[in-house]
Amino acid sequence: MLWLALAVPAALTIDVVAFSAPAHAQTIRDIRVEGNRRVEPETVRSYLQFTVGEAYDAGKADRSIQALFATGLFADISIDRQGDAVVVYVVENPVINQVAFEGNSEVDTDTLRSEVHLKPRSVYTRARVQADVQRILDVYRRQGRYAAWVEPKIIELEQSRVNLVFEINEGGATKVQGINFVGNYAFSDAQLRDIISTTQSGLFDFLKGTSIYDPDRMNLDRELLRQFYLKNGYADVRVVAANAELDRGGSGFYLNFAIDEGERYAFGDVTIESSLPEVNPHYLSGEVLTRQGDIYNGQDIEKSTERLTLLIAEQGYAFARVRPRATPDPASRTIALSYLIDEGPRVYIERINVNGNLRTKDHVIRREFRLAEGDAFNPLLVDRAKKRLEALGFFKKVDIKRRPGSSPDRVILDVDLEEQSTGELSFGAGYSTSEGVIGDVSISERNLLGNGQFLRLRLAGSMERMQVDLSFTEPRFLDRNLSAGFDLFHKELDYARETGYESKRTGGTVRLGFPLSENLWMQTGYTIDYSSMDVDDRWGDQVSLVVRDEVADLGEGALTSSIGTSITYDKRNHPRTPTSGYYLQVATDMAGLGGDVQYVRVNAEGRAYYPITEKITFVGRLIGGHIEGWGDDDIRLTDLYYRGGETIRGFDRAGFGPRDMSANGREDALGGRSYWAGTAEVRFPLPFVPDDLGLSAAVFADAGSLFNANERAKRLDQAGLIDLADDSTIRSSIGASIMWNSPVGPIRMDFAKALSKESYDEVQFFRFGASTNF
Repeated sequence: MLWLALAVPAALTIDVVAFSAPAHAQTIRDIRVEGNRRVEPETVRSYLQFTVGEAYDAGKADRSIQALFATGLFADISIDRQGDAVVVYVVENPVINQVAFEGNSEVDTDTLRSEVHLKPRSVYTRARVQADVQRILDVYRRQGRYAAWVEPKIIELEQSRVNLVFEINEGGATKVQGINFVGNYAFSDAQLRDIISTTQSGLFDFLKGTSIYDPDRMNLDRELLRQFYLKNGYADVRVVAANAELDRGGSGFYLNFAIDEGERYAFGDVTIESSLPEVNPHYLSGEVLTRQGDIYNGQDIEKSTERLTLLIAEQGYAFARVRPRATPDPASRTIALSYLIDEGPRVYIERINVNGNLRTKDHVIRREFRLAEGDAFNPLLVDRAKKRLEALGFFKKVDIKRRPGSSPDRVILDVDLEEQSTGELSFGAGYSTSEGVIGDVSISERNLLGNGQFLRLRLAGSMERMQVDLSFTEPRFLDRNLSAGFDLFHKELDYARETGYESKRTGGTVRLGFPLSENLWMQTGYTIDYSSMDVDDRWGDQVSLVVRDEVADLGEGALTSSIGTSITYDKRNHPRTPTSGYYLQVATDMAGLGGDVQYVRVNAEGRAYYPITEKITFVGRLIGGHIEGWGDDDIRLTDLYYRGGETIRGFDRAGFGPRDMSANGREDALGGRSYWAGTAEVRFPLPFVPDDLGLSAAVFADAGSLFNANERAKRLDQAGLIDLADDSTIRSSIGASIMWNSPVGPIRMDFAKALSKESYDEVQFFRFGASTNF
């Protein structure tokens, strides 16, 4: 075979023979077509601008040649006069016999074949080939391979046929090497990187696609940044520019976002004005989430508008519309807000068509609408439905179009969707001074079988812990705003070094969660599990008598049946690295609904974040818990609290709290029924270190206590069989931390000095931890 570089003749020879027009132009008596093999002569003649019987015209000959070239059937054309006859000479383009691809490994051949327009038995033209080359390059660019190139070649065959071969050099994946922000003062680069969907290339990002440059994702990131600022009081924010620069070697992109934050606003006067009779603005004020004095929040305005629209519709005003009107006052940095209620046009929804959901079932999409066929059309509710669909994370693109229905007062909604992958395989790895090497593997699916359900299987472990979890969640239980699901788990803990025993626990939980109000969430669940504990054979009689006595009493183990409830209120300004706001949670669970264990446990946590300056944040944290047995049951060792460096830095794992001091040289931790701890921390960027390195530091002070051992330990102590150390003395420490948002995940190093402690407490000056998901 002879390989030829893709080419057609460098110049198309167009010979139009024009003669000096005599006084009377010669009439055309015959038109002949020569050089054609497949195309019928009559087909060629049909594109000519002249016919037999007309006078020959050079201008018409030019236009005829252009029309014939436009068909794509010919590589060369000329028109010549021979006496009173016109001869049209054509060279036909070859027909494609086969289309092949070589060099492709990252993109399969079927995908490429579906993208190109040239197919077997189609006519070959240079323009069509070049268009297909661009389509192939577009496929590779969507895969993040901007260094790919394609060279088309032809193999000539007999009977004016050719084989077309696209030779592909895929190049390497062109990932995002850096993400930079300009003009951001309220939030650091690291915080904004957490908000956008694109991530920087790291050591273990080969299992995710978010580090690959995608122009569509970059447009999404612009909107995510804008919404984030609007949520945190910056009403005038503008993402002025967003561009991607390819480095000189073509190996990576650098994304740059230019932001004009503007001033931070609070809400001023908030009023409701209605032009509808029988609509009492005072009655509606309870539905408004925007309160005078609160930090401006664009999402609260949207939610308030939607809630008012729905409430007014329930009162019989199906076509009412609510329009928020904001009046900023730059001097006081407040925005007065008026919700204007009036009558909108009377239009009904005739039909809602859902297109493009090859996997996601229709009911999962339709339940995100607050309206159905036959309802009054409200643009606000349609827009909110679009945003809810986008928030699901199932779709790469959501577009809702409106078109006229069967009558002037009817409209049809076309919901066009483009699905994306919702499965994820993730790995985790790290190291901590308390557990040594830690790691986890998880497989999750966010849209199980197209039903919008979440399923995850996770395996985690370390030198002292092994855990397997299976979780399932239905986010819209019974098509209501309820979250329901279950968890199955198996845990093995090795506390031999600290307590002398090992424990195993296997069980499951069914749960139900629902919102009580904006930012307030309640979850309740029922758990049943079977647990057992064993004395570590390495220590034998050296283990505390409390542990050996409890193991002997439990025998095979114990069954726990409990019900629990938690209430969470979250007003933080950032989901991962907040700088203002607060977080509150109270949780309680009661065991004794059957089973072998009876107790009531209460835990509480509060966190507050206050910006001292734009880059310095004060963090306060207060946590506490208490467990109490009821009936005749004592609290088992495995249900008590054990606290150490994770609660008060400067102490070892299970480093403070009740201990048995008489265990033959061992001082085993016995756990406590009550604990509390508080933290005051100031976080700040490291001086003289560029922000894009992700390094920051903190100084802190911790204090707390763990006390109140179980009754078994107290009885053995009173009998003189053990030496129990148990008091509520305050332990405290001070120290400093270095934090790094590294490419492999967050890393934190704590250096702490215990200020107040008991002689039997175990201290730890340095604590190191790292983890990642990749």
